[in-house]
Amino acid sequence: MWTAFGPLAQKATPHMIALFRMVVAFLFACHGASSLFGVLGGSMGTGETVPIATWPGWYAAVIQLAGGVLILLGLGSRAAAFVNSGSMAYAYFSVHQGTSLWPLQNGGEASVMFCWAFLLIVFIGPGSWTLDRILFSGSELSSSAQRSAISRRS
Repeated sequence: MWTAFGPLAQKATPHMIALFRMVVAFLFACHGASSLFGVLGGSMGTGETVPIATWPGWYAAVIQLAGGVLILLGLGSRAAAFVNSGSMAYAYFSVHQGTSLWPLQNGGEASVMFCWAFLLIVFIGPGSWTLDRILFSGSELSSSAQRSAISRRS
């Protein structure tokens, strides 16, 4: 039964990766916006903003908003995803892990999920719908992607 989905799944994969990237990035950017601007419940649901230039909260919020928007748009997705993943790893080990071992017990599930989701984007790429593809369609970026697609068909 699953073999019938093989060709469909193969065609849909780049589009599903793009959707995955966009949803994860949108949610991440919302975290940054809430901390920086007090929207969507504000920082940690307080309705407040994070004071400017405070470590690590304000810097994390800037990374969340900027990195989330870049990845959502598909601009430098792998590099931004790498920074975002590292930021979430830092958040988990510096904020959550000291409380208890398991993310479910220490409130670090979101940090862990974002960390691994962005690390996945680093390795699998941004999918089919990116501004990089539109802006740099004649560049080496497009050429290497085309060579990769051709080699997979062979």
